[in-house]
Amino acid sequence: MTYLKAKKRLTVRDIRSKKGGPLVCLTAYTHPMALLVDEVADLILVGDSLGNVLYGFESTLPVTLEMMIAHGGSVMRGSKRACVVVDMPFGSYQESPVQAFQNAARVLVETGCHAIKLEGGEEMAETVSFLTRRGIAVLGHVGLMPQHVHARGGFRRESDVDKVVADARAIAQAGAFALVVEGVKEEVARAVTAGVEVPTIGIAAGDASDGEIRVTEDLLGVTPNPPGFVEAESGIKDAMRKALSEFAESLTKPKA
Repeated sequence: MTYLKAKKRLTVRDIRSKKGGPLVCLTAYTHPMALLVDEVADLILVGDSLGNVLYGFESTLPVTLEMMIAHGGSVMRGSKRACVVVDMPFGSYQESPVQAFQNAARVLVETGCHAIKLEGGEEMAETVSFLTRRGIAVLGHVGLMPQHVHARGGFRRESDVDKVVADARAIAQAGAFALVVEGVKEEVARAVTAGVEVPTIGIAAGDASDGEIRVTEDLLGVTPNPPGFVEAESGIKDAMRKALSEFAESLTKPKA
């Protein structure tokens, strides 16, 4: 079935109304990728995963607010119909609700995006409430949280159903319009999806969520080692290499 384009820009209210799905979510970090992704995505996430994908960092922790703003603005200039959300990087929102508001407001003003995303469960509910009551739309993120990689001793799947559901409910009740649920077993994602009134967006969480999100470069097969849960397109990287090789070879041919 052909995906039908929306005639106007999707809003956080539109995303909120998609409880039950399907909700198509993809990442974009650059203007050219935003132009491509915008054709099919309901929601574009300018994720701090750009640290891994574009910069080659081992984790998302070195990503700065300035980097997120630069890439967020680039994506907004390439997007016309999707709802665009920009990640808040590590250290930009955890200190206090006031710090979170100041930095989130800067992201919205300087990029023009529609919402921010932050990681955390019950411990971040006060911050989410503080932001949403002051006009900043928030996409939550529970389950496996990449910014907690050192505290958790690595990228460990979250298997505690009660904890993840409690985290999800706290963030949803605080005002988040949707929730990313990452790195949990399918039964955990199912419990979360049933336990909150807002849409859930799964990644490495089975098929129980209201929508799915993928790193676009992983789907296209252009990242070195896409995760096992992604069915990467195998031919695109070969086509890119062929185009680059043909260009190089054309410069070595004798000129007429």
